[in-house]
Amino acid sequence: MTPMKHIVLAASFAVTLATTAQAAAPVAKPDKIVVCAACHGENGVSTQPIYPNLAGQQETYIEHVLHAYKGGVERKNPIMGAQAATLSDADIKQLAKWFAQQAPVVYTPDLETPEGKK
Repeated sequence: MTPMKHIVLAASFAVTLATTAQAAAPVAKPDKIVVCAACHGENGVSTQPIYPNLAGQQETYIEHVLHAYKGGVERKNPIMGAQAATLSDADIKQLAKWFAQQAPVVYTPDLETPEGKK
C-alpha cells in the first residue's frame, strides 16, 4: 500500500471513530420535552396510534420537519405549527438530538383486526 493510501485510510478511520463517539454521547432530556410528550411521548414513543413515533428518527429529519411546521409554509398543521412556534433553533436541535437517540419501537399491524385490514 502506498503512503497516500495509508493516510486516506487513517483519515477515514479517524472520521468514523469521531462520528461514532459523537453519536454515542448521550443527550440530557430537553426542558421543552413537555411540548412534545403529550402526543409523542417523553421518549418519542407515541401515546396514541394517530401520532407518529419520534424515537430513533433521523436527527436532521426531525430538525427539518420542526422548522417546516414552525415556518408554516412547507408543512401546515395548526397543532404542530402552534407547538413548533414556541421552539427556538436551539430547542429544535436539542429535541431532534434527544429523539434521535431514543430506542425506536417497531410497529407491526395486526392484520386480523379491523384497524389492520385494508
